[in-house]
Amino acid sequence: MNLSNLKPAEGSTKNRKRIGRGTGSGRGGTSTRGHKGAGSRSGTSTKVGFEGGQMPLQRRVPKVGFKNPNRVEYVGVNLDVLQKLTEQYSITVVDFDTLREHGLASRNDLVKILGRGELKAKLEVKAHAFTATALKAIEAAGGTTVKL
Repeated sequence: MNLSNLKPAEGSTKNRKRIGRGTGSGRGGTSTRGHKGAGSRSGTSTKVGFEGGQMPLQRRVPKVGFKNPNRVEYVGVNLDVLQKLTEQYSITVVDFDTLREHGLASRNDLVKILGRGELKAKLEVKAHAFTATALKAIEAAGGTTVKL
């Protein structure tokens, strides 16, 4: 090894444009910012979605319908899913923490038990909401329901 074959360590250098380092670099002068105008000055920024004065896409596209800001979104969990849980993990109480543990709900979710499938196990189910068919099926299997 001698001075003629020294190289920087792998990954220690970046291949990027070095701008504003004099005219000899090829990227001096205006430093790729062009001449005059707001974009050539320091501290400039454009708003998100700004298209140079053209009517932005978000305003061009027609708005349809109504979005209720007070809508309550539930995460649905069906009875067949509860039946699988009881068969796999022999659970007797299904509450929010149990559903979170098994990846069926997240921290800020509201859970609604839905009536698809068949429930054979006797369960104590605690959830934020129930459908009428789910309530009937849980009580028919000998279980209880608790609304959170």
